[in-house]
Parts: sequence; structure tokens; C-alpha cells
Amino acid sequence: MSPPWQVRRLAVCASTERQLERWLLRDPPPEEDRGWRRMVVARRQRFGRGQQGRVWQSPAGGLWLSAAFPWPADASRAAAPALAMALGVAQELEALTLAAAPLPLAIKWPNDLYLGGRKLAGLLPRLRLRGGRVRWAQLGLGLNGINRAPVGAIALGQALQQPVGQRRLNSRLARFDPRATPRALEVLAQRAIERTLALAPHPERVRLEVEQRLWRPPEGIQRDGVCWQIAGLERDGGLRVVDPTGGSAVWRRDF
Repeated sequence: MSPPWQVRRLAVCASTERQLERWLLRDPPPEEDRGWRRMVVARRQRFGRGQQGRVWQSPAGGLWLSAAFPWPADASRAAAPALAMALGVAQELEALTLAAAPLPLAIKWPNDLYLGGRKLAGLLPRLRLRGGRVRWAQLGLGLNGINRAPVGAIALGQALQQPVGQRRLNSRLARFDPRATPRALEVLAQRAIERTLALAPHPERVRLEVEQRLWRPPEGIQRDGVCWQIAGLERDGGLRVVDPTGGSAVWRRDF
């Protein structure tokens, strides 16, 4: 049995991240308690933010949340939070269709989940530190459920109803799979975070499993006029890449 969650559900807010920060500031969790869990969920966000302040489109029908939970105090001995959180969410989504054809999920470094080449979810992982030790971890999660997905994205309801690629982008769905409703996805997110916490003490396992799911576009990734190919992952979550001349580099998250 996992510990109970404290959940605040809002019809609309500027940002679940801001709401969670205010909650934690007003009522910090006790440092000696490792069983607490908090989550803020909004039906819709007006100013959701992702990596580097990018706007999250957050219409009704998707899952838009921010969560806080304990994390190993010594981050150097734990898995990279971004990798563990992405893997926890990916594994829960994959389990939805385990008995049939599994969802062809890919983890697009540093913080997106792709399905059939289209964006399904975005993650914003963070660690809150004090004196060099971790106080807690936070996860912002935006997941297209039964909402109309933006151009270039896909909703989980689409993928569960028909094989990926057989629906027209941005088509209105006649039916919604109940597993993709916001309340069902809220439960899925809680299970994913419990998976994440179980994965945290196993950094090498996490690195290998994320590496197996890495999104690797055949054409490579363009950066600064160079076409880079993905080679793998560092334990701290850095992405190893190589250029056409055999040169290598490690990219790390900007936050």
C-alpha cells in the first residue's frame, strides 16, 4: 500500500506549479516524514510553464498537475530525477496496453514523452535543496488525455482507441477511452510517482531502461549548424551525442 496523497483539485488556475509552491511555502512537509505526498491538479491552466519557461497548452480534458514527494537526501546516490520520473510515467502508460500491443512510447530528451512520433506528455522535474541535501522532489506533468491535441501532438484517448497513425491529427474524437479521462490519469500519475520512488535507488537500471526508450530520430538533431546523433545517456541524465566527424559531447538540462 502506498502512502495517501493530499490532492487539491482546481477548476482553473494560472499554474499548478505556482499553487504547489505556495502550498509548500505555507505548510512545509516535515523533514523526518518520508510518507507524505502532495499534488495540485487543474482542469485547465491559463499560464502553464515547461522547460525554459515555454508555455504548456492546458485545455480541459488533459491532465495538468504538479506534485511534490520525498526523495533520497543524497542525490549523488540516487537515479537522475528526470530519468526516473520519465521512466515511471512511461512504464505506467505502457502497462495500459500490456495485454495487447504495447504503446510505442519514446522518451525525448530531456523531458517529453512521444507516441508514434508525436508529443504525448511533457515533464518538468526538479529537486528542492537546502544545504546541499535534497528536501523533496517535484514533478510538473502535462499529459494529453481526451482533449484535442495541438498540432504535432497526440492524445492518449486517440492512441487507445485506434492504432497510432490511423487517426487524422487534431480530429475530434467520437468516443473517449475511459482510461484517458483526467481522473483516471490522475490515478495513473500517482502510481507513476510511486514507481519513480521505487526506481530512485537504482540509477544504473534507470539509465539503461531510459536508454532503451530514447527517441532517436534517424536524421539526427540539429544544433549550432551540426547534425548530432544520439549515442546514449550519462548516469546524471546527460545526453551523449556524436557528430559526423566522430566528435562527441554531453548535453545537460538547462534547469
